[in-house]
Amino acid sequence: MKPLQPKDMSHQPLYLQIKEALKRQILAGEYAPYQRMPSESELMKNFGVSRITVRQALRDLHSEGLIFSAQGKGTFASKPKATQDIKHLQGFDEAMKPQGYETSARLVSIRETSVSKNVQENLGLTAKERVVEVVRVRYLNREPVSVDSSYFPMAIGTGLFSKDLSQDIFPMLENQLGIELGEAEISLEARPADADVAKFLKIEPGSPIMWVERLTRDSTGQPIDFEYLAFRGDSYKYRFQIQRDPSKNASIQEDNK
Repeated sequence: MKPLQPKDMSHQPLYLQIKEALKRQILAGEYAPYQRMPSESELMKNFGVSRITVRQALRDLHSEGLIFSAQGKGTFASKPKATQDIKHLQGFDEAMKPQGYETSARLVSIRETSVSKNVQENLGLTAKERVVEVVRVRYLNREPVSVDSSYFPMAIGTGLFSKDLSQDIFPMLENQLGIELGEAEISLEARPADADVAKFLKIEPGSPIMWVERLTRDSTGQPIDFEYLAFRGDSYKYRFQIQRDPSKNASIQEDNK
């Protein structure tokens, strides 16, 4: 760690520069999970800044779940928990790489198969129609973070057999298969990991996971992809930004007249 030199300065406030520098070190594994971080005095000396600046940087790292404090013992690096802000329809790589994470995927299987009732209803298929199933393990900083089981109608799925599925599929659908993505419906719940998911995620069977179901439609509203995403409960979180319906406020104001 070194003091911020003039060439390192940017338009960002100093506390943000320090926060980003420490964040990069934590994500790169320079501070292992549960390793003690430098004290405020050490950070002040290392970065050549005031205590107020250091504390603001540490508050931001606390808020992002990258560090935690123990009474009388100091501040420690947390196991990084990746956060995906749900504002736009994005693939895993698209959401994580801008935050500085290294991402990759391992293809477990791709096959043509019959449909379960849930997949059938979400994709608007008949019981006789078949789909292409793609199962992958997604990695964040080389650690398994999710098991993704994706189902595509045959007209779309057959085009995936020749593709590099270690990459995000959304850009592939758009740029290589000419499908304009529209919107997605997402539901989440907590559940225990079954034996197969636990093996892929390197956790004990029964450990808590975040179970996500996502139905993606194209720009015309046609279902094109239904997925089951099983995330490690200690490594990933979704964050939503929502707004109150303006009509509600208008109704309240009308009632108060």
